[in-house]
Amino acid sequence: MFNRRNFVLGAGAVSAVSAAAVSKVAMAALPEPVLQTRPDTMPPLVPTSGRPYNPVVTLNGWTLPWRMNQGVKEFHLVAEPVVRELAPGMKAHLWGYNGQSPGPTIEVVEGDRVRIFVTNKLPEHTSVHWHGQRLPNGMDGVSGLTQPSIQPGKTFVYEFVARRPGTFMYHPHADEMVQMAMGMMGFWVTHPKAPNPLISAVDRDFCFLLSAYDVEPGAATPKIMTMTDFNLWTWNSRVFPGIDSLNVRLNDRVRIRVGNLTMTNHPIHLHGHEFMVTGTDGGPVPKSARWPEVTTDVAVGQMRQIDFVADEPGDWAFHCHKSHHTMNAMGHGLPTMIGVDSRGVSEKISKLIPDYMSMGERGMAEMGEMEMPLPANTLPMMTGQGPFGGVEMGGMFSVLKVRKEQKPGDYSDPGWYAHPKGEVAFEWDGAMPAAKRAVAGAESRGQSMPTSAAPAPTELKVRKPNSHAGH
Repeated sequence: MFNRRNFVLGAGAVSAVSAAAVSKVAMAALPEPVLQTRPDTMPPLVPTSGRPYNPVVTLNGWTLPWRMNQGVKEFHLVAEPVVRELAPGMKAHLWGYNGQSPGPTIEVVEGDRVRIFVTNKLPEHTSVHWHGQRLPNGMDGVSGLTQPSIQPGKTFVYEFVARRPGTFMYHPHADEMVQMAMGMMGFWVTHPKAPNPLISAVDRDFCFLLSAYDVEPGAATPKIMTMTDFNLWTWNSRVFPGIDSLNVRLNDRVRIRVGNLTMTNHPIHLHGHEFMVTGTDGGPVPKSARWPEVTTDVAVGQMRQIDFVADEPGDWAFHCHKSHHTMNAMGHGLPTMIGVDSRGVSEKISKLIPDYMSMGERGMAEMGEMEMPLPANTLPMMTGQGPFGGVEMGGMFSVLKVRKEQKPGDYSDPGWYAHPKGEVAFEWDGAMPAAKRAVAGAESRGQSMPTSAAPAPTELKVRKPNSHAGH
């Protein structure tokens, strides 16, 4: 729910305020900040002043309203501690902007003169770096290098012209490891002011940031000194099943913008469709440099913009392809127990710890089946229920829902896909032929040339790491 005083709500979700609607006295004052109290995906903020554009939809987020003041587009960001619901059942104590982490998306148009007021309500100094922008050096937001830090209780003003269209982000450049580990970041989109041969018009335009946290089960505040071993991998500070689906109409032209502010890369994979990487934070990709992909790697500090036509109806998985990024907290430090009969050991341990249960003897899927007690404010490791059972995913996972019946401009969840008859995988109930073992010999081993002597059979013993440290 939006909360503000000087900004006036317009028709629809929210709208910007024209300069004529506000007195000269009010326009001379600091714009009252707009706060958001919910983690829901808000409808696109359709502009009612300034240059027109097709607004984005921020996944589990929102766009910051602005006011026009003598031709300048004014925003007010407030850096402050926030409570963010990561998914139903778990809240984290983070730092963010205007009531949420990440902060609101800022949308402007190429050529706009932009003035951003930044008020610091954190317990320490901060600054804001406008990642990817061409701007005067003193507006770049690097504490100590291009400006003094913004001390607690103080407000600074950044002002520059949004010179080039594209996909950008903002984040602190002060005590960066702590402040970004606590969730301080936000998205920035600069729309083209005129048709651009490298930027196609689309029907749906989504955006979100990748972030990661290390929150002990039962705790609420991230461990800020973690370098790589995070246990909550999020899109816009949400984890599956708390991430909203991306709902589109059949044959919509769709754009998804992704930025990475974690400490590692993320191969983002879309099922059922091919896409083109059409832009980065460096600008639109030349058409001669594009090729079809189903996965694109987003490295640390990078932005990627992908375009595709949603021409396959259904519920399509959309996720990071690093497997441990589609899990949640719990169990990352467990040893591998697959194939181990631990009944004897479990019996002995249970005499010391009555609630003890061994995990992972048949694989980790049993973790999603268990209704085991969890510490308060903790999410199950792999969860989410689909129309056929447990999805066994967490973290960086969502669903692209493509529907013929979805109305233009309707972003509501259409529910699960109704598969046409004969288009769902099914169980084979016929006879199962006996498996044939391969016969020893060069030809049967698929070699191009026979070996002089067949090697003696060996038993491979593998020791897997018991955590994902170092990834």
